[in-house]
Amino acid sequence: MSLSRREFIRIMGLASAAGLFPQSVFAQRKQPSDFYETPKFGNVRILHMTDCHAQLMPVYFREPNVNLGVGSMWGKPPHLVGHAFLKYYGIQPGTREAHAFTFLNFEEGAKKYGKVGGFAHLATLVKRARAEAGPGHSLLLDGGDTWQGSALSFKMRGRDMVQACNQLGVDIMTGHWEYTYTEQEVIDNIQAFKGEFVAQNVFVREDALFDYAFADFPGFDEDSGRAFKPYTLREVGGVKVAVIGQAFPYTPIANPQRFIPDWTFGIRDEEMQALVDEIRENEKPDAVVVLSHNGMDVDLKMASIVRGIDVIFGGHTHDGVPQAVKVKNSGGVTLVTNAGSNGKFLGVMDLDVGKGRVRDFRFRLLPVFSNLLDPDPEMSALLKKLRAPHEKWLGEELAVADETLYRRGNFNGTFDQVICDALREQNDAQIALSPGFRWGTTVPAGHPITVENVHDQTSITYPETYRREMTGAELKTILEDVCDNLFNKDPYYQQGGDMVRVGGMDYVCDPTQEIGRRISDMQLDDGTPIDPQKKYVVTGWATVGARSPGPAVWDQVIAYLKDKKTVRIGKLNTPKLKGVKGNPGVEAYPYLL
Repeated sequence: MSLSRREFIRIMGLASAAGLFPQSVFAQRKQPSDFYETPKFGNVRILHMTDCHAQLMPVYFREPNVNLGVGSMWGKPPHLVGHAFLKYYGIQPGTREAHAFTFLNFEEGAKKYGKVGGFAHLATLVKRARAEAGPGHSLLLDGGDTWQGSALSFKMRGRDMVQACNQLGVDIMTGHWEYTYTEQEVIDNIQAFKGEFVAQNVFVREDALFDYAFADFPGFDEDSGRAFKPYTLREVGGVKVAVIGQAFPYTPIANPQRFIPDWTFGIRDEEMQALVDEIRENEKPDAVVVLSHNGMDVDLKMASIVRGIDVIFGGHTHDGVPQAVKVKNSGGVTLVTNAGSNGKFLGVMDLDVGKGRVRDFRFRLLPVFSNLLDPDPEMSALLKKLRAPHEKWLGEELAVADETLYRRGNFNGTFDQVICDALREQNDAQIALSPGFRWGTTVPAGHPITVENVHDQTSITYPETYRREMTGAELKTILEDVCDNLFNKDPYYQQGGDMVRVGGMDYVCDPTQEIGRRISDMQLDDGTPIDPQKKYVVTGWATVGARSPGPAVWDQVIAYLKDKKTVRIGKLNTPKLKGVKGNPGVEAYPYLL
């Protein structure tokens, strides 16, 4: 394909604006066969996937129209949506890339460009990217949230994903939702995984060390107390690359500690610095990278504190970020990336490494379009084998979506509203609460809603529902607490996820305020103000503490959908927002005060 002088100048201008080289920019390719061209650069290619949430098959996934940054993160990646995102990265509206990275014209784009992800298509892309790099010049990293998020992974306790990742050729991984199985299941899955599982920030509790059940596990180190191998050293392209694991720091807070009573987590940046220094001194690597599940804001802060890391490959917050962010620290510069979710993207980082340092890099985040990539035959055969016993059940059609059902976004999504409406009706409650999980696929308008779609939103190991009374004051405390997790100006106090979803009530939220002052004007659907002293019947699911007594949430949602046949959302209980006008992290939001 030849370029005119005008086209060449335009592409060079985009590259300059983005801080990248021409081959890293989404040029307007006229031939689909060129879409995945990633010419070899340097001597080390690191491929990165994260947060696939057990989605083995191609899916639809709508990106958020609300991803607010507050404080120092206002208007900075990853807190850009829609047209602001396109402008920042120089992506043309209406293109395949615009559909991949933004919510804009989602329904039209879904029809035009089809589904994304799917391990068979991902496998084809991985093989191509590795072949372009040459034998022995690449590593495939998995940032975690891999074993959870689908009906099949729930039934197989994550073992389906272990098999799929073995087939894909994942070299190294870390974790988060992996820890929501039992400790024994986690250990068993790691032992079945052909790659290496690394996590420098997971330790065995002191009171569990004496009779620790997994003292023979190869990753456990009695001297340091680490439960897993903290890092691994690999030779890639003739140089030494150290890969450090950073599991999700707040796992026992965001998820039930009862599944993992012997392990303690945390950001542990002091331990990270000590480990980086130790590796640099003793191993003499040419590059040090971190495979992280911190979330991007936390990674950016860690990169500014910990010196000696060349690249952080991040996950957890599901942000598809086309450009690596350069962060200065006392030791130099650290690159920070994040590779989206649901198997939708593959990060390709090419490094020119030698004499103990990274001299240059190229980075590209490739959207995985299933209609542009032929499925890999070996992976297809494995997926068919894994799904065959469950195919009829997974494909059962429950109702039809009258509008697009999605989840991702700081506040209520339409599929979350369906869950809240189902809980209220099934449990005869005034108010419903549903966790702000960022995983969950999209069902376009007019498509059938299947059992598999419901499980894509709900498949966790603690799905039980509850119905109880709460005072208005207790409801406000819950909303304030979750809001602080999301919008605290210090990233180290953010635990990820989005705002708790509500049904049957409305409120006003000002993300720029401090805890205790963000939530106001709470009222029921009929406009009645919520009284702090009065009790209300509340239903919900996914309790982190003691197990709830009710049936699994998916059973109640399935029953609700079968009864409705066609799903029409009468009211979306999304809050009115204050203090965010002009914020490039919100677009097409109807309730800005």
